[in-house]
Amino acid sequence: MRFFKLSTVLPCLALVSARHALLSRDDTNLSKLTLSGPASLPIDATPPLNPALASFSIETTSFEEFMGNQSYPNEFSQNLFENLKERTGVPAEVRIGGITADSTFWDPNQEAALYNFIGSTGALINTTLGPQFWNSVKLLPEGTKIIMTLDLESLNYTGALDMAEAAWTGLGSRQISRFEIGNEPDQYYLNLDAQTYTAMWEPWTVNISKALGIDYPQFQVGATAKDPLWPYSTPQADAQFDCVSALAAGANDGHTVMTCSEHTYQYSVCDSTRAAVATLTNLVNHTRLAEYLDLWQPRIHSVRTQLGPDAFVIGEFNSVSCGGRASVSNTFGQAMWLLDTTLYAASINVSRVYVHQGGPPAHYNLWYPVDSQNGPIQVFPSYSAYLFVTEAIGYSRSLHLSNIFPGRQANGSSVTTAGGDPSAGQISVYGFWDEQSADSCDYPTKLALLNLELYNQTDSYPRPNITIDISAYLPKKTQEVMVKRLTAPGANVLSAELTTWAGQTFASGVAEGKIVEETVSNGQVIVEASSAALVYW
Repeated sequence: MRFFKLSTVLPCLALVSARHALLSRDDTNLSKLTLSGPASLPIDATPPLNPALASFSIETTSFEEFMGNQSYPNEFSQNLFENLKERTGVPAEVRIGGITADSTFWDPNQEAALYNFIGSTGALINTTLGPQFWNSVKLLPEGTKIIMTLDLESLNYTGALDMAEAAWTGLGSRQISRFEIGNEPDQYYLNLDAQTYTAMWEPWTVNISKALGIDYPQFQVGATAKDPLWPYSTPQADAQFDCVSALAAGANDGHTVMTCSEHTYQYSVCDSTRAAVATLTNLVNHTRLAEYLDLWQPRIHSVRTQLGPDAFVIGEFNSVSCGGRASVSNTFGQAMWLLDTTLYAASINVSRVYVHQGGPPAHYNLWYPVDSQNGPIQVFPSYSAYLFVTEAIGYSRSLHLSNIFPGRQANGSSVTTAGGDPSAGQISVYGFWDEQSADSCDYPTKLALLNLELYNQTDSYPRPNITIDISAYLPKKTQEVMVKRLTAPGANVLSAELTTWAGQTFASGVAEGKIVEETVSNGQVIVEASSAALVYW
């Protein structure tokens, strides 16, 4: 792929981008990977990572199920959110939105926090929010920033303004991070394009800003769903409705745009053709997910150039659209996919990603906050991926990230299996460089080692592993490092009780068991198939 590159200005004298590795195999599998450096901060490293990199999108109609209400708070969800905040000091951001946001209305006289009107066929007709809804939102960890999605599809400006005014009054400017008008407007029956969307969206943002007394950018543009076309430099691709085309059509003429959001679902079960390839084998592979996310690189570059380095977000994403797929989206394999997707998205300068949580029957949820038709209240293995990400970021506000292996081609896209990745998408390694460390430009302070080779709990052969030699990235030859592991008995595991992060399980919503940290003193870290390790010193 051919991409424009946006270099990051970093406070280092020597910047390098080439990353090399030596690999060896036995007769059956990849057995050793030697990272040969150089260890210095690469030119393609990100700006400092946003501490809310790993964030959430919660379907509007299901929000009260996740958080409860003032009388009956959902302590299970509260604990799961707090676990993440504890690791960074900053809570995950929460977008309240999804498809039901375009049929959600404000009722100032409603006593219930949220009411879903269900028709005679069992289908949702619409949702109304009342003043108590904001008390449900306040059950999130203190300091949680909210993206509130307003209805666009009904073409009712007054309704959108009413909801914005209610949210602004109920939550205040400190908690509302930004407003989003419309969910996936490129999918509306209205058949909008960038011009017709912008003709409505831009004056709505200006007028809502005036009504609320806001004199700074407070809106998130886009929230589009369709994947970019490739090649990107064709008339067909240029004609797509997305963030870039909306900005070109004048979406920010009123200087109201803070961020741009687009949605990514790598697979789908919305139809039989796409469902056929939505398998665990296809999901858990670095080449496939990197090739998919690389489609957005030209848009990311354009948006960051126009709006700033923190401006492009993936405002809704998950593995498989239309609610996920059983035995795929609810597995430990999804945890490995979520970890690699989050880190790779960050490595191509996506500021934050918002994993979508649908109604509790959705297979791709990180947890079920209430009992549902698909199972009881429970945590799924994929939650542990966010524990890994937040712990990797920690309390640093000066942490830069780069994909060390398989690394990047000269054009900025990922090295793929066809392009020379000898691990065939099974291994992914990320480095973290901290400006505040003594060797900030010369050596990373942490490494994330991911072994995506698929191994299932039901497999009868010994679990494969790979030895990753990280010596070239250590400041001392005798450097002692600490290792925390993300693991389960196999990729097809469905239980959080069998999933451990640093030796602890989180099936009850809180950490259980003692923290397990290993010490490695020879620069050789063994990583089992379908597991990951955070290495730090």
